[in-house]
Amino acid sequence: METRQHEYAEARWFLSKIQDEFRGGKITIENTHKLLEKLDFPCNFAHLKHIFKENDRQKQGKITIEEFRAIYRCIAHREELTEIFNTYSGNRKVLSGKNLTEFLIQEQYEMDTDASTSTEIIEKYEPIEEVKNENQMSLEGFARYMFSSECLLFKEECKTVYQDMNQPLNDYFISSSHNTYLVSDQLMGPSDIWGYISALVKGCRCLEIDCWDGAQNEPVVYHGYTLTSKLLFKTVIQAINKYAFMMSEYPVVLSLENHCSPGQQEVMADILQSTFGDLLLSDMLDKFPDSLPSPEALKFKVLVKNKKIGTLLETRERIGTDKQGQVLESQEDVYEDDDEESLKEPETRGDFLLRVKQEKETDLSILARATAAKKKPKKLRVALALSDLVIYTKAEKFRNFQYSRLYQQFNENNSIVEYRARKLSKLRAHEFIFHTRTFITRIYPKRMRADSSNFNPQEFWNVGCQMVALNFQTPGLPMDLQNGKFLDNGGSGYLLKPDFLRDTTLSFNPSEATGNGHPITLTIRLISGIQLPFRLSSNKADILVIIEVYGVPNDHMKQQTRVASKNAFSPRWNETFTFIIQVPELALIRFVVENQGFIAGNEFLGQYTLPVLCMNKGYRRVPLFSREGANLEPSSLFIYVWYIRE
Repeated sequence: METRQHEYAEARWFLSKIQDEFRGGKITIENTHKLLEKLDFPCNFAHLKHIFKENDRQKQGKITIEEFRAIYRCIAHREELTEIFNTYSGNRKVLSGKNLTEFLIQEQYEMDTDASTSTEIIEKYEPIEEVKNENQMSLEGFARYMFSSECLLFKEECKTVYQDMNQPLNDYFISSSHNTYLVSDQLMGPSDIWGYISALVKGCRCLEIDCWDGAQNEPVVYHGYTLTSKLLFKTVIQAINKYAFMMSEYPVVLSLENHCSPGQQEVMADILQSTFGDLLLSDMLDKFPDSLPSPEALKFKVLVKNKKIGTLLETRERIGTDKQGQVLESQEDVYEDDDEESLKEPETRGDFLLRVKQEKETDLSILARATAAKKKPKKLRVALALSDLVIYTKAEKFRNFQYSRLYQQFNENNSIVEYRARKLSKLRAHEFIFHTRTFITRIYPKRMRADSSNFNPQEFWNVGCQMVALNFQTPGLPMDLQNGKFLDNGGSGYLLKPDFLRDTTLSFNPSEATGNGHPITLTIRLISGIQLPFRLSSNKADILVIIEVYGVPNDHMKQQTRVASKNAFSPRWNETFTFIIQVPELALIRFVVENQGFIAGNEFLGQYTLPVLCMNKGYRRVPLFSREGANLEPSSLFIYVWYIRE
């Protein structure tokens, strides 16, 4: 298409899209906002207010059609996109199908691209009919394509379940939550059904339920010995039943922290059976009498994690008999989360003394009572009706690695408090990995985290721990890593561990950072920011971006850009960063956007975290999320990614 013809076609297209809105002459900022959305280029309203004010020459709160066109070009025709477009366009007006194919192969590393692929993209994104009919793409179409989901950093294939789901459960990282019923702190905060719903919506597959005797023979869920509010156990189970498989069809594990009397345990068993019905796994699978089944074999199944008396074979032999009122007694002392927490541990004592200094006297009183009560060992009496519902997830107290090698059964799971697990991961990493190759291991936060804060989960994924349980209600770095890691494999909540954490013939130590000997060299050019969030009265913020890598210890690093002064709308950096990542299979990358501050420190504006191996190459857009996990679209970063594996 000739250059002048193209210009006429673009002008006609633009006028046809907006002229109805300007029949009255001028439009308000609200109508401007709606019109931009109609044109597929939404603008953050806070940013739009500043742009609108700059283009409203008469200062009447309304703009003309030409003033709107200037606003539109400011948002849609970004300088960095125009530069890329002009590089591949012969006349700087349109891309031919051939030009687009060259761009996709050379810049986006989409090697399977051919003429038909380019035609499909043109058909989908080119808005000007005359240009589309010539199998060409204008800057309008190119911008729409580059801002589409097809050009996001996260790989399309990682949005689906693509991993082998036929390996035993112990071969997977499993998205797990701690104190799922809480939506605030662990001393006086509310218990809420929303805790379970929101965790399941995020793809969580292991939920914790603290069960206590309630009035009128109704078990309740709350944080014992504290002032947290209470939920009926049956209400919790009904909510889980409704949302369990909304985001993932793979098994849900109910980790019961069971403090109930035998009578109310029987009520719990009845509620579980009547609510879940056939979804509840209440007998071992015929094909898995002496090994853990796979996530595939357990699709749409709910598993109960609790103390169990006897073997699976004994359970099967009892099925169909009258179990009413039968109670057996565990021969071991039972503590919270099946593991003891001693205040004699130096780390825990330090945290305790710090909390004594910082917390209010009332909170301290609650904490002291809770600690004293939970330190007292007790014999657990298990109702047979509940015990028999525990199949492949039997809670077993962790003693030491040698004991587990000699005596632990395939269906027995361990829960280990964070500080003990951290010590083991540093001093006995090989043994820890050998243990997690065979047994499902759950790591949970220490009790002194009364504010529901979280530890860094990466150090426990590094040694193969399957269930690293976090307080999902508490935003921050740990939950960013959790959410980013489990974006992979279709958000199913199950990730196949790397072979060096599964294969007993392979030797791996996170501190040695050797992996399987195939590191990657990752290069990221951070080009610009797009409508970045800001919380100040002016959008003239001083923006910087931090790029962090989390993985084995030697892979943990971060680099940051210079400060882009007085511009949150379209800051430019064009800075290049290189990372050599030794164990990319375990590595996560996190982009953090901040507003530079000098007195109170930098202001967090947004972040995005994902597995390194789930990154697309080429020109990509990085979406941003708030501290609480809300999508901040259209706020994003524009980057160029390239990496090579040795």
